[in-house]
Amino acid sequence: MKVCVLGGGHGCHAAAVDLFEKGHDVAWWRRDAQAAARLRSIGELQVRDWRGDRRVPLGDQRGAIRLVDDLAAALDGARLVVIPLPSTTHDALAAQVAPLLSDDQIVYLPPGTFGSIVFADALAAAGNRSRVAIAETGTLPYLVRTHGENRVVISAYATRLPTGVYPSNAADWAFDVLEAAYPAVERVDDVLSAALMNAGPVIHPPLILMNAGPLEHFDRWDIHNEGTQPAIRRVTNALDAERIAVREALGYGGPHFPLADHYATDGDEWMYGRGAHGKLTDSGDWRESIDLKSHRYMLEDTRLGLSFVVSCGRFAGVPTPVAQGLLAIAGAVAGRDLYREGRTLEALGLADLSRDALRRRLADGARA
Repeated sequence: MKVCVLGGGHGCHAAAVDLFEKGHDVAWWRRDAQAAARLRSIGELQVRDWRGDRRVPLGDQRGAIRLVDDLAAALDGARLVVIPLPSTTHDALAAQVAPLLSDDQIVYLPPGTFGSIVFADALAAAGNRSRVAIAETGTLPYLVRTHGENRVVISAYATRLPTGVYPSNAADWAFDVLEAAYPAVERVDDVLSAALMNAGPVIHPPLILMNAGPLEHFDRWDIHNEGTQPAIRRVTNALDAERIAVREALGYGGPHFPLADHYATDGDEWMYGRGAHGKLTDSGDWRESIDLKSHRYMLEDTRLGLSFVVSCGRFAGVPTPVAQGLLAIAGAVAGRDLYREGRTLEALGLADLSRDALRRRLADGARA
């Protein structure tokens, strides 16, 4: 099937490789046309994963990952549009993409941070009434880092991808397409359930805030290795318990994919399978410089993701003191009101809906 990958980040490189090697016709669009041109001139990606090293061709023709400069041309005829970008890109990109989508296309946001609603609102604003489904999941399907222009190192592939579809009455036809591209997809009730599976707002805010001293002192620091200590894990577990309590109060059953399973050697398998945390730390790719005012862990996972969890807690009547405390401290560190800037139910115009009205909106896409 024809698949379109949008974006130039780490996950976008991995998605283009993965979907191409699964036999799909992959069109890859990047906003940075100069970076795309440099890749086109190099003509290949150098890929390393558990299978070893190999070269994956890039070009303008079939038999290669096709780099397409025109967004409309990249989207044209694509059954699946994969956008493995930070959720900070959603507002601007949704406005570009929405007028160009057509019947029976599926937009996939891995992960989404409830970005499905952002894209649905953009479709409505563009007056586009095509039958489009928007899906999102709880994590990026890859643990991946790029090195230089064309080297891609994939430390792990997701083995379980809890995914919801908007509107959920499109689930049957949309999941057929999603599962053809990502067999690890696991169906969940709707996109709110999927958004509340997002691991980023649980794992990253405690790691960056409780490692703030080392991050600002050392040139590079691995928050996942020496930065992950028992005290931080206790905070992460408490934060995750709040997320799960919100899910349960909203009527969502298990599995809730508790983050503790990511670190465990037995019990339920988490999204990246067994031993993923060790693969991540062993790679050395996450020993990095993190600016606490500008890094995506602050502007995406904390500003957008953690504010979303807090707002869902308020909607469901569930206290979230750890999430609220971390968000307040993060705001002091960043020097900005992160909840006001966040992706909250209030900001999305959903906070005043009744639970039944929100459920209907998620099911059929209809607005009040």
